[in-house]
Amino acid sequence: MIQNKIISWYLKNKRTLPWRNTQNPYFIWLSEIILQQTRVAQGLPYYEKFTRKYPTVTDLADAAEEEVLRLWQGLGYYSRGRNLHATARHIAYEQAGRFPGSFDALTRLKGIGQYTAAAIASFAFKESVPAIDGNAIRVIARLYRIDKPVDMPATLQEIREISAGLIATVEPDLYNQAIMEFGAMLCTPKNPKCDICPVQAECLSFPQKDFLRIPYKSKKTKVLERSLHYLVPEHGGSFFMKQRTGADIWKNLFDFPEVSPEELPGLLQRLGADPACTSAPVTHLLSHRKLTIYFTTCTVPGRDIPLEGAWFTAEEAEKLAKPKVIVDFLSACTG
Repeated sequence: MIQNKIISWYLKNKRTLPWRNTQNPYFIWLSEIILQQTRVAQGLPYYEKFTRKYPTVTDLADAAEEEVLRLWQGLGYYSRGRNLHATARHIAYEQAGRFPGSFDALTRLKGIGQYTAAAIASFAFKESVPAIDGNAIRVIARLYRIDKPVDMPATLQEIREISAGLIATVEPDLYNQAIMEFGAMLCTPKNPKCDICPVQAECLSFPQKDFLRIPYKSKKTKVLERSLHYLVPEHGGSFFMKQRTGADIWKNLFDFPEVSPEELPGLLQRLGADPACTSAPVTHLLSHRKLTIYFTTCTVPGRDIPLEGAWFTAEEAEKLAKPKVIVDFLSACTG
């Protein structure tokens, strides 16, 4: 059977990763949230930092959100970090530190979708529910030659039904780990290793090389372009910064006051700033946005300025939770 061959391959070739050596739902959940939109090599150090600093879900719940976001810094998709903290508080304070033990109950937690719920339910509680991530979708779509857009609900349902049949006869945690690792290491998006694939004979997309175009999506997500113009006031070795609020990018993280190019000259004059310097534009990519960012630095004669925010020394600014582009800018400023 296909599932047994994939599991056999996995047992011989799997990577040694710390979240595979536990049935603790907290550690499994933490790893899955970190690894969303993140490669294993990048996510592993964050997993290790979080488990050292917050060894239990209650430790994470007791932390301040700003502290959690500071530790999350560099991973991007900061809503994941905020949801992680909110869910930790719910589990610690309202569920006495106990994770729900079923797929359905897990999906009701903030920030836990069907894939993450299936991963926790199968890895920690042995529930026979397939975890359908991008790797599993690619493997199933190629094996069964699903020549339809995989971002369509009907196609995803077909993949779930096939996966449910495969997982029904094996250990669910082993199957889910195996098919995801199979997709990550062997049945890769580009240049899959078909020559050493243990299920090549069963793969319906192999004979005509259909795997070169399967899976595919119905449409590409439009990338929105946006410009940010930051004013960076400095005084006596301190920086004037503000915390972002509202439903926008980087919620609750710290950056600098934003000003329009039109209002900048007048504002600099009111501030009594020394001649300002505007950086070359910096391009910063988010999931569906392309940001073009300008930094205008200036030295001001005093700390009383008509802008929203507060002064921070370089040491204090380093401890704030910030987007990576702000981290990089401050690192360049402070050496």
